[in-house]
Amino acid sequence: MTRRILEDKDFGKIIVGTRSNARNISLGVRADGLHVTVPPYTKLATIIESVDRYRQQLLPSFERIKPQTIGPDFRIRTECFMLKLLPGRNRNFTLHYEESEVTLFYPANTDFSDKAAQTTIRNGIIRAMKHCAASVLPPILEMFAQRHHLKYKKVKINGARSRWGSCTAAGTINLSCYLMLLPPHLSDYVLLHELAHTVEMNHGPRFWQLLDSLTESKAMNLRKELRNYRLPF
Repeated sequence: MTRRILEDKDFGKIIVGTRSNARNISLGVRADGLHVTVPPYTKLATIIESVDRYRQQLLPSFERIKPQTIGPDFRIRTECFMLKLLPGRNRNFTLHYEESEVTLFYPANTDFSDKAAQTTIRNGIIRAMKHCAASVLPPILEMFAQRHHLKYKKVKINGARSRWGSCTAAGTINLSCYLMLLPPHLSDYVLLHELAHTVEMNHGPRFWQLLDSLTESKAMNLRKELRNYRLPF
């Protein structure tokens, strides 16, 4: 699927994905914006027209799930990643890494209602997640690869929120740092999902048979649980 991003006053971002087998335009809200899937060669004017037609209908749902303002008491407490905010002595936002927790220090005069401050804080949290993911996820991926006799070329960590992972034809596995916010059994499922793509690049029956064999016949249940999981950030 090819993607492009449009700025929008209500949704922040409209993420347009072109799917080769799509027959109609479909729209759905997520925390990072409005996701639109379109058939190939769909004109931009047609996309905008569809968004405007359903804008008022979709906005209430988006308001319920869009990211909330981060305040000084914000915390992340998951099994794989913990972070807290504290006032610091410096003029800049800084990250401090400990073995079990990350601290994001903010300037004492930080205005948490300021959009720029919110962006800086969110970017800092994503940076911290990337840092931790880079040390945690690759060893687990390698362990699964060796256990199941699967091969990949390299692994990369990114900040994608709308896609847990991907696998290229060249054998590069891309993993989202947001996996750090999932329960371990769901992040493991994503790693196994991408490893299965090193053998089957599509989502056909053979792919699901392979993934089922890697997950003790729980592939579809894990897929459903992942789709319904709500991230804390």
